[in-house]
Amino acid sequence: MTFLKAAVIGLGVGEQHIEGFERHSACRVTVLCDIDHDRLAAVGARHPGRSLVSDPGQVLCDPNIDVVSIASYDDAHFQQVVTALEHGKHVFVEKPLCQTDVELDGIYRALLRHRGLRLSSNLPLRRVPRFLDLRARILSGAMGALYHVEGDYNYGRLHKITEGWRGALPSYSVMKGGGIHMVDLLLWFTGQRVTEVFAMGNRIASKGSQVRFDDMVVATLRFSGGAVGKVAANFGCVHPHFHRLSVYGTAGTFVNEPDGARYHFSRDPGDPVELVDNLHSGTDKGAGVAAFVNAILTGERPDVTEQDVFDAMSVCLAIDRSNVEGAPCAVHYREIG
Repeated sequence: MTFLKAAVIGLGVGEQHIEGFERHSACRVTVLCDIDHDRLAAVGARHPGRSLVSDPGQVLCDPNIDVVSIASYDDAHFQQVVTALEHGKHVFVEKPLCQTDVELDGIYRALLRHRGLRLSSNLPLRRVPRFLDLRARILSGAMGALYHVEGDYNYGRLHKITEGWRGALPSYSVMKGGGIHMVDLLLWFTGQRVTEVFAMGNRIASKGSQVRFDDMVVATLRFSGGAVGKVAANFGCVHPHFHRLSVYGTAGTFVNEPDGARYHFSRDPGDPVELVDNLHSGTDKGAGVAAFVNAILTGERPDVTEQDVFDAMSVCLAIDRSNVEGAPCAVHYREIG
């Protein structure tokens, strides 16, 4: 059996990727990397027996590494992903994959040049039990034809942009950095592509801080099959972190609220609703990594394919473009094949 040697770049959330890689007996994380020397030392102490490297370039060019996890700051993703691909490495990258259409095109071309390599991103809401159940019901026809979907990414952690590294980046995007989770869910549930978006936003909640981008962005969506939708990335909300979701079909409705989730299969207010008792939380950041390793070794489908990553990014880029231009924007897709 092929044995994979892995490296993790960025040891904030990336620390959780270590265990994900090593859930498979044929994969071992041999190198840890972070530009923060103190963090590198601390994580290295918790995970002994690995090489500790502070230069990402050294890791990306290392011929002994087969697969790399990129969990660095968002503005470093593009160059690191391309460099990894050009040096023959499979890539698992934290969202967002990159920041601009030009960068997405660059990664697309690199991936086409190296068709034997795999690429995926961490979109763990696909593993939430109640969302897995909802998708199964949609596929079974129990919800009827979907005609309207809504997803709100209520971040509830304003300090992470007013004080943290995200707010220091002039090009940070709340849609690509957070709202992409809901965009991916809506694409996954509907099985349709978004053809057109119309977005607007504001930065009222973070006014007076270091933030130079909209901390709230909302967009309407037009789907290829006729459904419509709405997605919001609300980083300034006075509300605990939550993924609010509504899915409307011709035979049923699903609502995910902070006080619980429920299904409606009747328009009669006197009829009982079906309460959902499976978990909303319970996923971990390493689960998608484990599925990705298995895909490399067996050829099976990972949780999130290359096409899934590019499609979600394409929608988010169109939303950001629409927000800037103040007009509807078509979504430009890249076909992986």
